[in-house]
Amino acid sequence: MKITQEEEQEEILVVKQTKIIEKAVNNEENIFHPHTLTVLVVVLGLMFYAATRSNYENTEESIRLGILAAIVCFVLIGMVHFPDGPFVRPSKPVWRAALSLSVLYQLFLVFLLFLNKDDARQFMKYYDPELGVVLPERSYAEACDLSWDNIKNQMDLFVVAHTLGWFGKALILRDYWFCWIISIAFELCEYSLQHQLNNFAECWWDHWILDVLLCNWLGIHIGMKFCQYFSCKVTDKEYSWVGFRQIKSLRGKAKRAVQQFTPKEWTRYEWKTTSSPKNYFGTVLLLIIFLQCELNCFYLKSLLWIPPEHPLNTYRLILLFFFALPGAREVYQYISDNSTKRLGAHAWLLIFNIMTETLICLKFSENEFHESAPLIVKVGWSTAFIILFIIFPLWRFVISPAKKTEAAITIEEIKKSN
Repeated sequence: MKITQEEEQEEILVVKQTKIIEKAVNNEENIFHPHTLTVLVVVLGLMFYAATRSNYENTEESIRLGILAAIVCFVLIGMVHFPDGPFVRPSKPVWRAALSLSVLYQLFLVFLLFLNKDDARQFMKYYDPELGVVLPERSYAEACDLSWDNIKNQMDLFVVAHTLGWFGKALILRDYWFCWIISIAFELCEYSLQHQLNNFAECWWDHWILDVLLCNWLGIHIGMKFCQYFSCKVTDKEYSWVGFRQIKSLRGKAKRAVQQFTPKEWTRYEWKTTSSPKNYFGTVLLLIIFLQCELNCFYLKSLLWIPPEHPLNTYRLILLFFFALPGAREVYQYISDNSTKRLGAHAWLLIFNIMTETLICLKFSENEFHESAPLIVKVGWSTAFIILFIIFPLWRFVISPAKKTEAAITIEEIKKSN
């Protein structure tokens, strides 16, 4: 059988494209492959220069630079040797660096846990001498008449921060219902704990209109639109394996560089809370941990005397955002995939971080809050936990389990017939 000229040209074109793909893949692997020896030589060179050329007479400044250098060194070690996470964009070393920072944050929390409350507050002065001062009390529950002037007085930079926060949470959880449940549950937590923290005492319209219906809704809506965009973009696009060197135009190179910071694949989270006991209890525990992380932010600020506008609060939230992105993905993988037998490193460390923060809050809360919780709060949350962990699971999975789907019944019938 003779091969026509068109078929021969088509085969040559396929071979050329295959070579281009292989070359691009090799180039990408070379760029993002951990160059262990190169990193070792560079780090040793920088350390040698710093040790021989730097001469700081200020002891305090030398200690700060030494701690910073130790942090950078540890992160570099993690970028080279730590295990890969669930994400590959913008590059795997970036997420290894996030895991390294999570380890460092955990070590810092453990150190803080073993200090007493006064020493911990004074320790913050090493970062910023203006810290370690009693915070002025501010109440948001004054002038609660629903008027434009009162609403305008509550509009500040924290409204924007609130919206951005829920945008980030939507990217982490990727589920409307999950976000809304946490949004409403946190407002209920504020109601329940306003006898401890004054800034939890807000006007009713501040809770439900300004927070839930405006800031939370806007952040969740924009975040979920981003999720839908990434989902469609990743699903519909034909991925181009052409590397940077194969792109000739400057515009094409810039577009390819921007694409490196977009997801290579996008998983839509379908938590399926009531599909199995594992999904249910895993999702409920994730909800509780998420709420605890939110509460820790306010309690740490209050107990360590860190003003709300201080950059330390922003740094913590940014760190936890980058810890939670791969962490939530690993939790979802563990809950939804029965073949996954162990929790990923990002999720494990994130839970460790949050619960250690909680231990710090519990320890430093001693002799701080003298009012006991109102009876309605105790009864309400006790009832909620009994329903969540006993009544509903028994009814859903034992007394009245879900009926099998027609597909599952058909599969079982086929197996029996065989």
